[in-house]
Amino acid sequence: MKPISEWPDQERPREKLLARGPDALSDAELLAIFLRTGVKGKTAVDLSRELLSEFGSLRALLDADQSRFTRAKGLGMAKFVQLQAVLEMARRHLQEPLKRGDALTSPQLTRTFLQRQLRDHPYEVFAALFLDTRHRLIAYEPLFKGTVDGASVYPREVVRRALELNCAAIIFAHNHPSGVTEPSAADRAITDRLSQALSLFEIRVLDHIIVGDGACFSFAEHGWLP
Repeated sequence: MKPISEWPDQERPREKLLARGPDALSDAELLAIFLRTGVKGKTAVDLSRELLSEFGSLRALLDADQSRFTRAKGLGMAKFVQLQAVLEMARRHLQEPLKRGDALTSPQLTRTFLQRQLRDHPYEVFAALFLDTRHRLIAYEPLFKGTVDGASVYPREVVRRALELNCAAIIFAHNHPSGVTEPSAADRAITDRLSQALSLFEIRVLDHIIVGDGACFSFAEHGWLP
């Protein structure tokens, strides 16, 4: 087995990335750059292929908890910490397009932002975008965790926070860890309850967006808002 340093330049992951860009690399090649080294008898690329097979996909590896990640051959606590730092930097970078004071003029920008915030949680997270009278962002806040139903989402708490922020409109969002965006009866019921509670204070609910795996469902687009 030849070490990567003896491979032709066009086949080495780092050189390939510099010459052709990151899109040209396979998942195994990208992971190999992160790992930097392999293990005895395996190059970093060989180890990466083995790990992707073991975890099932690159996303599953990146989403693995500390215990699962550190048990895998060639990984460990140092790599886990390094990966968490890289992922958090990526999240913060991707959040930049939507900041306090920005007007939500693009539905696609809003959906992209919410997908990046909510898609990868293994449990349901119910969040809100609080907006001013010109639909500029005041704050994005996760509000509740767990199954979205009457027992876990409290309209009184949502109203209290909306009044604290002096918002004029709200966009609600939550994720479906299953990846399926079809709203449940509980999703529709809590949306109605929240809309009715907020209307007493002249705060409009502009949308409720359900985030799945690569797709979103908009209550407003389907005419499901009260």
